[in-house]
Amino acid sequence: MISFRERIALYALLTSLTSLSIDALLPGLREIGADVGVSPPLSTQHVISLFIFGMAFGELLLGPLSDAIGRKKSLVLGLCVYAAGTVIAMLAGSLEMVILGRFLQGVGVSGPKIATRAMIRDQFEGDAMARVLSFMFTLFILVPMLAPALAQGLIVLAGWRSVFAAYLVIAGLLGLWLVVRQPETLPEAKRIPFRPGLLLLNSRRILSNRRVTLLIVATGLVFGAQLLYLSTAADLFFDAYGIKETFPFYFAVLATGVGLASFVNAKLVQRFGMDRMARTAFIALAATGFLMMIASGLSGGRLPLAAFMLFGFAAFFAIGMLFGNLNAMVMRSLGQMAGLGASLIASGSSLVATLFAIGIGRFYDGTTMNLSVGFFVAGTSALVLAKIAHRSDEMPVEAAR
Repeated sequence: MISFRERIALYALLTSLTSLSIDALLPGLREIGADVGVSPPLSTQHVISLFIFGMAFGELLLGPLSDAIGRKKSLVLGLCVYAAGTVIAMLAGSLEMVILGRFLQGVGVSGPKIATRAMIRDQFEGDAMARVLSFMFTLFILVPMLAPALAQGLIVLAGWRSVFAAYLVIAGLLGLWLVVRQPETLPEAKRIPFRPGLLLLNSRRILSNRRVTLLIVATGLVFGAQLLYLSTAADLFFDAYGIKETFPFYFAVLATGVGLASFVNAKLVQRFGMDRMARTAFIALAATGFLMMIASGLSGGRLPLAAFMLFGFAAFFAIGMLFGNLNAMVMRSLGQMAGLGASLIASGSSLVATLFAIGIGRFYDGTTMNLSVGFFVAGTSALVLAKIAHRSDEMPVEAAR
């Protein structure tokens, strides 16, 4: 029988495959561009953003599949697609092929991302679910803390393609662990057939719920703020501060903000409730972005490094508080449609995040102003949407069968 701690560790590592696939590649973006070439309108930023775009497509398929065939089978299927994309990117001779491989990686990684959330929803509810998600994110945050440094070592020794080889090994080991140790959490009696008409009907029921839709957009905006940072971080540290070799250290310091917040949230959420914790974090993210904009303007767009790290840590602490709470807030309205619901949440929020990051990222000018605006807009807009959602009906969405 798999223990609670082993389950959390497995779920955290499966979920962290998404973060690993983004963060470990950041130190190699410049090397990828130099090796395979960059031709407009494509840039190495798209190696990150179109990975997320691939997730939006995969989540639409693998979520409903997890409701129909079970969580484990859909997760293994996702890992297989991920492995295929990894091989394509590893062997690519052009940026276009790297991006194709990354897109397929994004499609595949949605399997672990969606199925683990659905597994948690199968077993936990309400504030208890928010607590489990927060513990999971606390473990999960070790990945962005360590991945860039370890990947940079791999790149120095064997080039950027070795990072994709590592992805392949990790996906295989996680798949083996899952198959051997994790039982299926969705009984056959509760499965929803994968029929297009039924799928469309249940999707319409979920998305017509104003609370769910507003929280999906709010989640996407918060994720978009993080994605904006991830897609520009390597360039920003180099352009504004001349930092390249020590970039993984600074990246890890900021990542600890997310991990610390997730740990604090896991300890406090059952005392104060997820809604109150999320509202406080929205305000903190918006206030951090506003103060960072003012400071960036006064410093000619280039904050002193210490000030940038302070503002960045505060912003990521707020984002870390929101991860577990926002997901639990929207998932509690889904009843038995956890797989399809998680799919629509993840796909919708990934699409919003991609559009947000690409839209604001287009104005990146080598200064900290762009990121400041992103934090402020995301925090303010998500706060407004969450307040409107809070006044909406909290009744679970009933599934059609």
